[in-house]
Amino acid sequence: MSKVKIIDLGMHPFSDTFISKEQLSLSEPIYPLNCYLDPVSSLITTGVKTSADDRYNLYDYSYTSSNSNFSRSHWNDYSEFLSNKGLIDETSSVIEIGSNDGYLSLQIKEKVKNIIGIDSSRYISDLAVKNGLYTIPEIFNSEQAIKIKNKHGRFNLIIANNVLNHIDELHDFCRAIDDLLEDKGRFIFEVPYWKYTVKDFKYDQIYHEHVNYFTLKSIDFIFNKFNLFIEDFLEVDYHGGSLRVVISRSKKECYNLKQAIISEEKLGLFSISTYIDFQEKIEKDRSELIIKLHQIKSEKIPIIAVGAAAKGNTFLNFHKLDSSIIDFVTDSSPHKIGKFTPLSRIEISSDEEVFKNYKEAYALILSWNLSKPIKKKLKELNPKIKFLN
Repeated sequence: MSKVKIIDLGMHPFSDTFISKEQLSLSEPIYPLNCYLDPVSSLITTGVKTSADDRYNLYDYSYTSSNSNFSRSHWNDYSEFLSNKGLIDETSSVIEIGSNDGYLSLQIKEKVKNIIGIDSSRYISDLAVKNGLYTIPEIFNSEQAIKIKNKHGRFNLIIANNVLNHIDELHDFCRAIDDLLEDKGRFIFEVPYWKYTVKDFKYDQIYHEHVNYFTLKSIDFIFNKFNLFIEDFLEVDYHGGSLRVVISRSKKECYNLKQAIISEEKLGLFSISTYIDFQEKIEKDRSELIIKLHQIKSEKIPIIAVGAAAKGNTFLNFHKLDSSIIDFVTDSSPHKIGKFTPLSRIEISSDEEVFKNYKEAYALILSWNLSKPIKKKLKELNPKIKFLN
């Protein structure tokens, strides 16, 4: 059975691309952003294959895993989870795939025998090395796994958070995990949970860097092909709702897995009619917001978008919002301030610099997963701010 197109968001650039002033006269690549459902594996994927090297190295990749108090707290708790579950100790040998700026690995480093990172972005890998984590600046695949095994051996624990959603060749990736993992080892990963994307209409979590979108049903199907099995899982609140999954070679049945998969099926995550309704809803919401924004703009009131996140770029480009409607995008990351959003070409500045300068302004929160602390901070900067969401 062939894959079925379920979502169409139009033409989009790479969402984690941010444009420097020197690059403003250049055009970045854009591609159709569609999602397809595989009725056999139940996996949801994007429809257009893009170059992984382009996604992470054509421009300086700007996402850092320690970019907020919320993120740092999450990874600190993750490190404690590994210790409390007995998944790491002073004899453990660990590799983190997609180690980013090294924040999580550096929390684990003092608790284990040795730990290394590997990340596909050369820019981010350099940051991790400066932070003190030995990092391999390569895309992880079966070829790299052989090189790593020959140099470092196999690992008791392999970690990959928000990585599987970026992988072009999942079967090759699973083969690489199988090759690197010790017989009694564990592979632990987090991925955004597609259930919440659909249930809460979070279409802005869809972008080219996210090649795959996961349910427990699709995870179970894919790993079983490599005699790797879901040993445990839990839901966590990262990225608006994610799965943390523990994979091992043990065939012992995960006690609540079947019921969770039945729940996914009842929610309609594998039904075409669900996505017909989904598409209609997001297009209706888009039309209503565009009318509202144009009305505000006609009153000469500034509109500031908050959070230069990948999800924000999907939102801006789906709504075809640019600098003619949005005055600024604000962010706290020094890797983004002073740059411009992709395709929409909106300047990125700091919250302090923008919101203190306007007597009256509307704020559109793009980083909705951090909405509460963002609103609190902005109200302290300027009590007259009005929020659009």
